Amino acid sequence: MTDQQDLVALLRARTPLLLVESVAETQVVDGFRHAIVQSLRPFYRWSITDGLRRLDLDLADDEDAPPDATLMLQWIKRQRAPGVYLLLDFQPYLRYPMTVRLLREILQRQDCSEHTLVLVGTGYELPAELAAVVTRFQFAPPDSKALADLVRAEAFAYSRENGGRRVVVDAEAARAIVRNLQGLGLDDARRIVRKLIWDDGALTAADLPELARLKVALLDRDGLLHFEYETAQFTGVAGLARLKQWIAQRRAAFLGEKLPVRLDPPRGMLLLGVQGCGKSLAAKATAGGFGVPLLRLDFGSLYNKYHGETERNLREALRSAEQLAPCVLWIDEIEKALAGSGDADDGVSRRVMGYLLTWMAERKAPVFLVATANDVQALPAELLRKGRFDEVFFVDLPDAATRAEIFRLHLARRELRADDYDLDALAGATEGYSGAEVEQIVVAALYAAVGGKAPPTQAQLMEEARTTRPLSVLMAERVAGLREWARGRTVPAD
Repeated sequence: MTDQQDLVALLRARTPLLLVESVAETQVVDGFRHAIVQSLRPFYRWSITDGLRRLDLDLADDEDAPPDATLMLQWIKRQRAPGVYLLLDFQPYLRYPMTVRLLREILQRQDCSEHTLVLVGTGYELPAELAAVVTRFQFAPPDSKALADLVRAEAFAYSRENGGRRVVVDAEAARAIVRNLQGLGLDDARRIVRKLIWDDGALTAADLPELARLKVALLDRDGLLHFEYETAQFTGVAGLARLKQWIAQRRAAFLGEKLPVRLDPPRGMLLLGVQGCGKSLAAKATAGGFGVPLLRLDFGSLYNKYHGETERNLREALRSAEQLAPCVLWIDEIEKALAGSGDADDGVSRRVMGYLLTWMAERKAPVFLVATANDVQALPAELLRKGRFDEVFFVDLPDAATRAEIFRLHLARRELRADDYDLDALAGATEGYSGAEVEQIVVAALYAAVGGKAPPTQAQLMEEARTTRPLSVLMAERVAGLREWARGRTVPAD
């Protein structure tokens, strides 16, 4: 059943109070205008600026329906013919006892019981008396066909306004743009497409990062999610061969591409491992591998001292992620986010974990969750239960071949010729080093080479490797315990 059919059913059932949280007023009014045809009831819209206007007939304004909210509700209360009333931006008036009392009397009076009042806007906090009887309704965002039609229409409009100059369109990029516009209303999608086209008269793969940035800015107005501008490609990540293959096998299913057999889209993975071995880089590369935006959820920004605010922040953040789908949602060091005792924080951490686990199990939107963790002992057992994640990977200390590749990558990023160095010797001198520690050896050697005025020598790199004490030495017991725990319990990422 479509959302339009759902709305028709609600109106035919004479639902007394609806809440539509949306800023797309045009879409809401049009949706009700189409649904009211099958409901056969008068249809009104109220705003503080225009007062009450009937929309289903071309009638002059009714002088008995003033813009004042209290007088308007009293007018509705006197009407015997059942009607549908859209009340736009009505949330400020719910703070007044008179308004709430009038709403309740309209909803409860037997001779007015077939009125349907619709609260439209955002940020509604309903009083308990209304929350008990309200029905929430949400219009589905436009589908891929509607978005593709919009892109074509905007391309034609650009051509008309520029003397027939055609928009340069890369077909694959256009499909990716339509895919990444999903979750937006038509008005927001149109503004973004116009900007992408008018920037350079083209729609190409180079527009995808800007599209993602604009989409995040629109949907995450509370700043609970962080848009990661720099995603990585697996070609820039050393090792992790098994993880790379796992992602490549699931890309088409995650993006909803047509396949010979029906596959359930992948939902997420947990990355455990030694600090500095590339878990965060793997999360970024996962977004690059899927070709979708990367969002990072910072649990520190969610927690609030006021009762219920933390849970509300989490709900808003996850809802924004669903609107931004398809995307990768990255929760870094998830064990710290869920490490509260539950009693000391009035049960906030338990409620947060409960909601997160429920969302992980029930979400429908293509949001691929990547959670990273360093301390497996701090993870709640409920999170590790089979089915929470598609797979649990362990990112171990890199072997010699991977360390040589890490040296090659970091030398190349600093415009140094890897062929000028003995990478095998460097790999042999860094047994037990993480990828982050290998990078710091290259950085330290650059500083040692006269502050970067000359390339570092092989000897300087070897000296930095000799004087560095890796984490596997400084915290040998802890690292060894983690590696032992992961053996047989997780899938090696490499």
